[in-house]
Amino acid sequence: MPSILRAVAPVLVLGTVAACSSTRPLAPGVVADAAAPVSASRIDGASADLERRFWARQQEQATRFVQADVDFMTGMIAHHAQALVMSALAPTNGAGPSVATLCARIINAQNDEIATMQAWLRDRGQPVPEIHIDGLNLMIHGAGGHGHDHGMMPGMLTQAQLEELAAARGSEFDRLFLRYMIQHHKGALVMVDELFAADGAAQDDATYKLAADIHADQVTEIARMELMLAALEGTR
Repeated sequence: MPSILRAVAPVLVLGTVAACSSTRPLAPGVVADAAAPVSASRIDGASADLERRFWARQQEQATRFVQADVDFMTGMIAHHAQALVMSALAPTNGAGPSVATLCARIINAQNDEIATMQAWLRDRGQPVPEIHIDGLNLMIHGAGGHGHDHGMMPGMLTQAQLEELAAARGSEFDRLFLRYMIQHHKGALVMVDELFAADGAAQDDATYKLAADIHADQVTEIARMELMLAALEGTR
């Protein structure tokens, strides 16, 4: 063996012995070296424990709700559904390009939010409203006994107002749609405010985020529609 290898060999052997001995149980009273390697099984076990705790917390949050949360989801599904009825009139009533684009945006966003709210209710074992739209007729099935009186919710249009909107054409439809949708959106803001004011409501992340997103979206769209309406009324 070359001289340099003969010099290094004892060091290698000692290193191997030290590494092997680090996995042996420590004698009573002996403190583990913080720099000692941690076994893969201990890391995997700790990771699995953290994952179990994470999902347990998620499950706990999913069951943390009050009746005000259920009423909000149930009522907002119906509230959004009327916005779909209103927005669906745009193609047949000669809406201008900006109003037609707005209506398409509302349909896409509120359909997605309706699906989210239905899933929220379903995941918590609550009655899930199913929406059926036939022209101006909006039917809500399976809402249970605790939901809002849909016709009395803030911002909701009466049947007479819906019929007035359906009869309008062209720029008159645009003006009437913007006025009524501003009213409708402001009603949704009232519903969000009522949710946050209810004792124990909106405590889980999903409810809080959904309500906050609805509030932010409606505020933004109200400001946009007010500008559009001002521009239209300035050209009359």
